[in-house]
Amino acid sequence: MTIRNLTYDQACARMRQIHADTSQLARQERLSASDEQRFDDLNAEFVELSEHCDRLDRASQLASGAGSGLRRERGSAGDYDRDPLRDARDANGRFRGRNPWDLRGVETFGRDSEEVASELRARALSAIEYMPGASDAVRAAATEILERHDTVDSKIARHCLVTSDPAYLRAWSKTAKNPQNPMLSPDEQQAMREAEQFRAMSLTDSAGGFLVPFQLDPTVIVTSSGVYSEITEAARQVVATGDVWHGVSAAAVQWSWDAEAAEVSDDSPTFGQPSIPVYKAAGFVPISIEGIQDMANVTEEVGKLFAEGQRDLEGTALITGSGSGQPTGIVTALSGTSSVVNAATDDTFALADVYALQGALPARHRRNASWLANNLIYNRVRQFDTNGGAGLWSTLGEDRAQALLGRRVLEAEAMDGTITTAGAGHNYAAIFGDFSNFVVARRLGMTVELIPHLFGANRRPTGQRGWYAWYRVGSDSINDDAFRMLDIVSAS
Repeated sequence: MTIRNLTYDQACARMRQIHADTSQLARQERLSASDEQRFDDLNAEFVELSEHCDRLDRASQLASGAGSGLRRERGSAGDYDRDPLRDARDANGRFRGRNPWDLRGVETFGRDSEEVASELRARALSAIEYMPGASDAVRAAATEILERHDTVDSKIARHCLVTSDPAYLRAWSKTAKNPQNPMLSPDEQQAMREAEQFRAMSLTDSAGGFLVPFQLDPTVIVTSSGVYSEITEAARQVVATGDVWHGVSAAAVQWSWDAEAAEVSDDSPTFGQPSIPVYKAAGFVPISIEGIQDMANVTEEVGKLFAEGQRDLEGTALITGSGSGQPTGIVTALSGTSSVVNAATDDTFALADVYALQGALPARHRRNASWLANNLIYNRVRQFDTNGGAGLWSTLGEDRAQALLGRRVLEAEAMDGTITTAGAGHNYAAIFGDFSNFVVARRLGMTVELIPHLFGANRRPTGQRGWYAWYRVGSDSINDDAFRMLDIVSAS
């Protein structure tokens, strides 16, 4: 079939294949004469295909919408929150100007790796602006992740481009509704293949399942009304792209007084390299066939369920996680260290303990410190203050005040809310510290396995389908001295 007889989708598919072939050739250290000839032939063909697509574009603008054969398949109803005021696609679904998801134009042969990485980041930022199915809050969060955590080789930018593509979002939604026969268009099939290739090459995950679209990834969107924990508001949150997050920590430079013309002493700080492993967390979402048929936008609903489940799980793990097969919670990290401050009297929580905890934290950490406790503990502290805010709280309104001894107040339901006095034990009532020294590392890229049928106890179908999802997360304190934790010991 000659190029002039190709449809628009066929031409695009061929151009993607040429891009993949030329990229593979460009990665080779040396090219034989035949390889160089093939590279030139492919580039020439690419130019012809590009001109052919331009001709089809001009023809589609002149032709009416009906019968032109050039209208792009939209997928599910609503085209996923398409906003005509900010959508850069034209009436036929093609991109006006440069399509950030079309990586055929990213030349790698003979280019510096940093230059390629810079172009990929620029494309990813543009894709975030136009990606369907995302609110302004999601776009802001996605931009922050890309700008703060992208790797030298632009792994996060590549992930964003591959999984935020409108074709991939449509394909993922179709597959989520009907995994056995999703009826994918050619561009949707290609988007699924590219996502699978990216995961195999970059994320080193085992085969199976599909990457959740970038705009639905709970790493980007975390909303929940389940277990409530505000620790993530103050913690240092990072995005990991491997199995372990590696950081760098250092003590302050040790300045010294040196005599005139004397050799300066060795005042260099001691560098540490904290590492936080990320652990697998899994969840399962069952849904009836009727529910799938009645659901207007399966991606939005399933994305919310994933995010809620993640928030519920982490609400406990980030506080009391054991660190064995799961994140190390802040309470677990501080237990048994010099950061623990015992209450003045066993089995008793008193006003003096609040001041003692605040006073025990070094001054350099108090400047950015916050309180963390169960709301029931805050209620007890509130009852200490009989002067209506003069002694402890900066203000006392109808709800919990926002500052205790001038520092922010955070709530964690997973922390001890009552003081247990029966039997020997510990009651970790409150933590005061700089929570930027508590790191939460989430690996970008939640994966979903689609289960076409669920079976009952008698091994007969129940009329339900399910999504088995998994992702990776870890946490730990990287500087225990930045915290003080109150322990009300039960001696009896």
